[in-house]
Amino acid sequence: MASAKRLSEKWFQRGLWLVAIAFAWFLTGLGEAVVSDLPKVERVRTIEDFVDKGQYAALKASAEAAKLARKNAQADLDQARLVLQKAQADTRTARDQLNNAIASKRATESAAGDPEIRQRSLGLDNLVAEERAALAKVQALDKALLDARQQDERAAGAIAEMQRGVQDQIDADRRAQELRVFGYRLALTLPLLALAGWLFARKRHGPYWPFVWGFVFFALIAFFVELVPYLPSYGGYVRYGVGVIVTVLVGRYAIVALNRYLEEQRKVEAKPEAERRKVLAYDVALARLAKGVCPGCERAVDLKDDRVDYCPHCGIGLFDRCATCAGRKSAFAMYCFACGAVARADPGLSAQPDNSAPRQPNP
Repeated sequence: MASAKRLSEKWFQRGLWLVAIAFAWFLTGLGEAVVSDLPKVERVRTIEDFVDKGQYAALKASAEAAKLARKNAQADLDQARLVLQKAQADTRTARDQLNNAIASKRATESAAGDPEIRQRSLGLDNLVAEERAALAKVQALDKALLDARQQDERAAGAIAEMQRGVQDQIDADRRAQELRVFGYRLALTLPLLALAGWLFARKRHGPYWPFVWGFVFFALIAFFVELVPYLPSYGGYVRYGVGVIVTVLVGRYAIVALNRYLEEQRKVEAKPEAERRKVLAYDVALARLAKGVCPGCERAVDLKDDRVDYCPHCGIGLFDRCATCAGRKSAFAMYCFACGAVARADPGLSAQPDNSAPRQPNP
């Protein structure tokens, strides 16, 4: 049994679902922009708000000065080491040249009185003096760097000690701020969720159902993306507790709804067939037949079996004979499949097909 929906109706419904998705997408983007700005409502308090500001400023200034002195001392030390390396290289070269000059003199010639030897010896002495001066400068800069490093470490240690003294206050203030921001999220999200529930329960079958479904999607995203991840944990107790409560509420609603549905079905199935057919919508009946289930009780029925004219579960008529050609046809059809004659003057269905506008889908 084919569905009673027209081809144009199906495409209209698909387009309306795109409208619902687009509406949800834009609402979600707007909601994310609003929620992301919520923390800006609260000023983030720093360590300066919990300690003596004068003492803390002095320690910060001392630490900055120590860092600058350490940086400058390191740069000067690098330059001094380069100068020392050059001086050491020059000294080695001059010493090697002096040794070579002494070795090249003849054994009978006195090297001590040679002017070249005396000049080279004097030059070597000067280079050795320069090397010692460069080494002394390197050593002095090493000490300056060590002093700056120790001053920096002392200032950092003093700041860390001051922070440790107020860390409990800082942590408590941050937790309180997170709770306040979460409260803002909660105050924004729960009304949206409540409104979405009301719209789903009351308006999802209305003519503006795409906007209803779009708002429902938006509210669900806002709840599960913008609220649930920011639930305070407290070791998992809050999150798991909320999960238990939500599961119980949803489960209870599902159980109650299922029992109510089954009770209503039992009452409907106890009524005569004529009354049951009056409350059965035409499109709903054909949609259920297309799924291979009875339109009355929604239980599976073998519709391909030519011997099955009535539902074996609830007894509602599924097939009958055309009054014009006596051909076997669906009892819910408006016209005969074989001859095209009007099936019945009063088919007994509560809703005839609407030729003017597409119907909304069943949820």
